[in-house]
Amino acid sequence: MVPALAKLGLWGLVLMSLLDSSSVPLLMDPIVAGYIWANQSRLLLVVVLASLASAVGGLVPYLLGRAGGELFLLRRINREKFEKIRAHFERQEFLAMLIPSILPPPTPWKAFVFAAGVFEMRSTLFLLAVFLGRFLRWLALGLLVIHYGPQIVDAAAHTIAQHKGILFVALAVLFAMILFSVFRRRNKPEEQ
Repeated sequence: MVPALAKLGLWGLVLMSLLDSSSVPLLMDPIVAGYIWANQSRLLLVVVLASLASAVGGLVPYLLGRAGGELFLLRRINREKFEKIRAHFERQEFLAMLIPSILPPPTPWKAFVFAAGVFEMRSTLFLLAVFLGRFLRWLALGLLVIHYGPQIVDAAAHTIAQHKGILFVALAVLFAMILFSVFRRRNKPEEQ
């Protein structure tokens, strides 16, 4: 399927990005890297198209979450925990979608998308967070590919696979530090 779509040029990239974020998981980083390597002068166009398609495709799991996700989650967790998760999500919904959209696999991105639908994140904010996250991720990838060549994708994937535990802990610590900083600022008493 991927080689057939690749023959469509940039439209193939758009279709693959739509499929990846909506339903069929594809390894988009190597695909985007290949398109960037083949179209170096059109780096921004490739990144924007892939990011837009990813955001639009993400509407499928998002709308599924909106349609019946609350019942799905309530079968797995109790109401009290559900409300706690909702409160945390609503305080920082933009970051809750932006950060997973930046992170590479094995981040459970579709779970965050589904949760955004369940917790009724505004669709325009959802689209913006996903677009911006994917744009930043693939722009950084594109700059690395142009500078170091496409083999950087394989080297990075191999390194991540070898050290995924350490990477996960580091990302969790970074995420916790960001949340702590945000909550501290929100709960800081106002000076009079």
